[in-house]
Amino acid sequence: MLAIGATAARAQQVADTTFDASVAQPAFAKRHPKVLFDEAHHNFHTATGRYKAFADLITHDGCLVTPNRAPFTLPELAGYDILIISNALGSERMSDSTAARAAFTGPECDQVRDWVRGGGALLLIADHAPMGSAAKDLAARFGVDMRNGVTVDTTAGRFEQMNPTLLLYTRANGGLGDHPILAGRDSNERVGRVLAFTGQSLTGPEGSTALLVLSPNARDLIVPSLQAAMTTDIAQAIPAAGRCQGLAFAFGKGCVVVLGEAAMLSAQIGGSAANRFKMGMNVPGTDDRQFALNIVRWLGRALPNH
Repeated sequence: MLAIGATAARAQQVADTTFDASVAQPAFAKRHPKVLFDEAHHNFHTATGRYKAFADLITHDGCLVTPNRAPFTLPELAGYDILIISNALGSERMSDSTAARAAFTGPECDQVRDWVRGGGALLLIADHAPMGSAAKDLAARFGVDMRNGVTVDTTAGRFEQMNPTLLLYTRANGGLGDHPILAGRDSNERVGRVLAFTGQSLTGPEGSTALLVLSPNARDLIVPSLQAAMTTDIAQAIPAAGRCQGLAFAFGKGCVVVLGEAAMLSAQIGGSAANRFKMGMNVPGTDDRQFALNIVRWLGRALPNH
């Protein structure tokens, strides 16, 4: 029943038009990083759609956001500082079995890798199945393993709203790592509480830092979709100890952040007409909004100790 609740929220999610995307102290007041926001790979989240709040937020922070509607090539990427890809799919409909196909061609994966190695910055987001499968090849170019399942945790203090897929990361519960993204520019930007809204688990390459650390009791349901998790007993889940839902690392001259959950950087309203609730950066009592800003600031080299 807990997984059903998560599915209902996903199925009926709409943008929260009341979200305040203003930024009191922009990080990029003088220098304006050029951000390429992918919309060319059947993306569930786009700058003009479900991720508009995120795109508006980083625009108010001083970034210049441009939607991408073409295959990735080095000449295309060369004009940008940051590439954002969220929930790319192998086909248009997430419910179709073809959605799990690779979203990117082999040459595209190679060109993105080479661009980052040469100094580019990548934010790659792929949450629960089938998104992990669609992005797996690109993630592997950077040494990141995507489990492509649904991560659950029934540990007290590690989940919210009676739903073991809504995972809570705090300093008190050991869920937050040690990284400039979590520290911000000063104590006012320090991230202390991140809520993730149903995703997959990750591991990174040697030298990477886990931002959102899963508990020793976390597990992964290896299923083809969130809908399939509804009828799968949690007891069938495999261990996810030592894995995470967010990580950051340097790659050549560039840098990478990978997230295993996407809604935390959105601002949406979920649920049925009779039971509406907020989901994402708009949820009171979380630092998801600051987490989103800090990620892009780190990628844009506006945080100390980059």
